[in-house]
Amino acid sequence: MIKIKIAKEADTAVLALLGRITWAESHGHYIEYKNNLLQYLNTNFSVSKMKQDINNPNNLFYIIYVDDLPVGYAKLIINAINESVASKNSCRLERIFIQNEFIPLKLGQQLLAFVEEKAKALQLDTMWLTVYIKNNRAIRFYEKNEFKNVGKLNFIVSGKAYENIVFSKKI
Repeated sequence: MIKIKIAKEADTAVLALLGRITWAESHGHYIEYKNNLLQYLNTNFSVSKMKQDINNPNNLFYIIYVDDLPVGYAKLIINAINESVASKNSCRLERIFIQNEFIPLKLGQQLLAFVEEKAKALQLDTMWLTVYIKNNRAIRFYEKNEFKNVGKLNFIVSGKAYENIVFSKKI
């Protein structure tokens, strides 16, 4: 059985672990130096950082479960703006990650539909996100879901820039 739940502060350690695992699975092979990857994971997916993020009222986290096992999550940032996105009533889908072994279940599609409905319920009109230019699977996923390429953004890991596409969608 598949369930999606709003994450609470009690879920902080689960989110930190899911974040580390899924970010390393989806992006780790793009990072030139593995020490940079480890440093990034330690900084951005520590329990204390995740606790700080989950307690920010502009951040909404959702965990997707398969048979009560947490296998992925999404992070939505309310009222996030980007110079490439015309709307000022938008949100950023900063993270949507599913553990690799569960990707064939199409959970990303279910989680995306869920967060889009949550954003609509908040009366937001646009969702935007960024994707690394070499992440072809993610690019195809967002294009299939009617996101449009509206710009570029550099994502920095340990001082090295990785070019990202900015995708946007009216919701």
